[in-house]
Amino acid sequence: MSQPMKRNPLVLGNKSLKDITDDICAPVERFPSKGWMALFVSAKTLFLFYILTIAMVVATGMGLLGVNHPVGWGTMIITFVFWVGIGHAGTLISAILFLFRQKWRTSVARSAEAMTVFAVMTAGIFPLIHTGRPWLDFWLFPYPNQRGPLWVNFRSPLLWDVFAVSTYATVSTVFWFVGLIPDLATLKDRAKNKIRRTVYGALSLGWRGTAKNWSHYEMVYLILAGLSTPLVLSVHTIVSFDFAVSNLPGWHTTIFPPYFVAGAIFSGFAMVITLMSLVRIGFPQFKDYITIDHMEVMNKIIMMTGLMVGYAYGSEFLIAWYSGNIYEQYVFFVSRAFGPYAWSYWIMIFCNVVVPQLFWFRKFRRSIPVMFTVSIFVNIGMWFERFVITVTSLHRDFLPSNWGQYAWSMYDTAILVGSFGMFFTIFLLYLRVFPAISIAEVKPVMHVGKDEEGGH
Repeated sequence: MSQPMKRNPLVLGNKSLKDITDDICAPVERFPSKGWMALFVSAKTLFLFYILTIAMVVATGMGLLGVNHPVGWGTMIITFVFWVGIGHAGTLISAILFLFRQKWRTSVARSAEAMTVFAVMTAGIFPLIHTGRPWLDFWLFPYPNQRGPLWVNFRSPLLWDVFAVSTYATVSTVFWFVGLIPDLATLKDRAKNKIRRTVYGALSLGWRGTAKNWSHYEMVYLILAGLSTPLVLSVHTIVSFDFAVSNLPGWHTTIFPPYFVAGAIFSGFAMVITLMSLVRIGFPQFKDYITIDHMEVMNKIIMMTGLMVGYAYGSEFLIAWYSGNIYEQYVFFVSRAFGPYAWSYWIMIFCNVVVPQLFWFRKFRRSIPVMFTVSIFVNIGMWFERFVITVTSLHRDFLPSNWGQYAWSMYDTAILVGSFGMFFTIFLLYLRVFPAISIAEVKPVMHVGKDEEGGH
């Protein structure tokens, strides 16, 4: 009789429960390493450069950027959609896989959730600046006012964005914080000075680890996971409506909602791979918790969603041909593939469709250098996907007399690159302040105190 197939352990190194606590708390309790300091100084410098660039744009005006007639949506909207997409994998890994009881999520869920919160924070700045008058951005929210009949347009997809993104940010932040509470109490108990004990004690909300505490915690966590799951699908669907509800050739298509959601998960998982690869390098003890098996599972999801995105690219040609609309056919068969911005289209195809096919081979799925390189390519490709959608449709619409080029400026480059400085600065601070892996979730998947068959 054949032996049943055994799964690889989720935590390597034959750890005890105390080892897990010590390993995960170490980055928070010890002096930062030289590697972390070098990364933090680099990211912070880029962040300061980003703040300076935004200040110049706000003080001088949107004329510093490349947006102009006919391309009225540029770097701000492209990069906003890119960062919102990055924020999808965190809630997907944490909430949806939690509901499906996938235990492999435990080691990566915490940092993925943090990535979601920081990516949405980064994304939220772009539409505020894109308005050109950021000091009046409170007008985006409906509230009782004395400006006569002036009111937000509830039929505008841009207003739907305000509600969708702010709701997603709120629920994701609460979900992330609730998951932190037991570990914050652990940090409080281990604190060696009064300030740390007071701060972590306040953040842990009086957690005592009693059966009642755990019962309430698990119920709240389950409810928040249930609330977060539909938000993953709804947020990028609504972002896609910014384009899909218009009549512009290249935007007016019903495939956009699932296409945007698949692309968001694709880019989000790529960013998780990028961050987890760096975390494994920066904190070697985490290699026992974020194993090659974890990375391989995420690579499989990248490959699957990459195929979905590639299918969407192909179906756009079919839809344009079958519609019989000459404007749609021009955009897809002439303008995008062979027009002035064809280079961006083929970069997108290469990065998003061709490169992820490496993951059909197991040795590439389990190679850190390969998966890190592929994740960078995917993130580049997904930014270019938003560039292609936005710019190629706007620069040539119905009338040739209305055609023009997008005047990309150095300020566009500075804002795009600088946004990564903001994201990585916050993420690196997070690694030093909170446990990057959930202690409370990793311990239950261990076999400490159990026999080989899982019994006690």
